[in-house]
Amino acid sequence: MIATLKTVRDHPYTFWALLALPGIPMTAALSRGAGAEDLLHPTGEFAARFMIIAMMLTPLRMLFPRARWLSWLNHRRRYLGVAAFGYALLHTVLYVVDMRTLEAMAREFWAIGIWTGWFAFFIFIPLAATSHDGAVRFLRRGWQWLHRWVYPAAVLTLLHWIFVHNHLGPALVHFAPLALLEAYRLFRIMKPRPVAA
Repeated sequence: MIATLKTVRDHPYTFWALLALPGIPMTAALSRGAGAEDLLHPTGEFAARFMIIAMMLTPLRMLFPRARWLSWLNHRRRYLGVAAFGYALLHTVLYVVDMRTLEAMAREFWAIGIWTGWFAFFIFIPLAATSHDGAVRFLRRGWQWLHRWVYPAAVLTLLHWIFVHNHLGPALVHFAPLALLEAYRLFRIMKPRPVAA
């Protein structure tokens, strides 16, 4: 029985089901007649949340190297990144539907809250497309270089969130833990190692 539960827990489909849970109330809202505008905020939030969780894993593992749950989650970090892209894609589609015409989108494209969102989304595309073992083997060292682009994408996402809503608070609540953990990670990397006697 315990072995069966462990197999279910560790199965990729179980984790994908967890990542899909936020989509259930969104789908229900659409079935009840909610418009695209009503779902822009939750889809964008979950895209940001899954991206933040994926980015927090490395510094958290530096803080808690023996935590088994972190190791378990780190093995599924790419799933989190792909889920973030999935919600970002849905967010973008809903935005296009809500705006209705290319002319309407073009008129507001250069508003800082809009172009930052588009640029973050364009960065996410190659990251999501290469989040599989085949891409890691094919790109080799280039894979890590490519996936470091998640950092400018995160900054763009933060700016998009702040300027679309004209409100600093909610965005900072989500991004402040990541910023603190990344600061700790940089401190650990740059800290001089003791010279052996």
